[in-house]
Amino acid sequence: MGDDLDELAWSVLRELQSDGRASVAKLARRIRLSPTATADRIRRLEAKGIITGYAARVNLAKTGVDVMAIVRLEYPGRAREPLAHVFDKRPEVLECQRVTGDDCYVLKIAATSMDHLASVVDDLGDIGRVTTGVVYNEPLPYRGLLQPLAEPRRP
Repeated sequence: MGDDLDELAWSVLRELQSDGRASVAKLARRIRLSPTATADRIRRLEAKGIITGYAARVNLAKTGVDVMAIVRLEYPGRAREPLAHVFDKRPEVLECQRVTGDDCYVLKIAATSMDHLASVVDDLGDIGRVTTGVVYNEPLPYRGLLQPLAEPRRP
């Protein structure tokens, strides 16, 4: 799907990832396209499922989240209901990726304290083996995908 994105589509994506609240008129000026054509590009990117939504980026530390952790979960069996139950019960789980290797899932957890983190990890420990790493800082926060990715050339 990414192969059919032209440079103009990537310009729209870069601008929206940089400023999702920008008006269509402002975006149009930035990418040097008419507002009508810009709005049409955005609608097509949404229709293709490339743009899946718009959200505010929140400074978690200013909301009382003092601890961020990456938790690896080795999850026995195939039943997903216990894990889904933890997601429903625990808004502290911000992200979850299913991965290869001994650990089945990698989760990003937000907590207000180490005790709070321990309670979330305890809930996860009820369904599988967990390994927790506390995040010191974030040298590169999520930045979006700003350009098409190319396969490395092999000699």
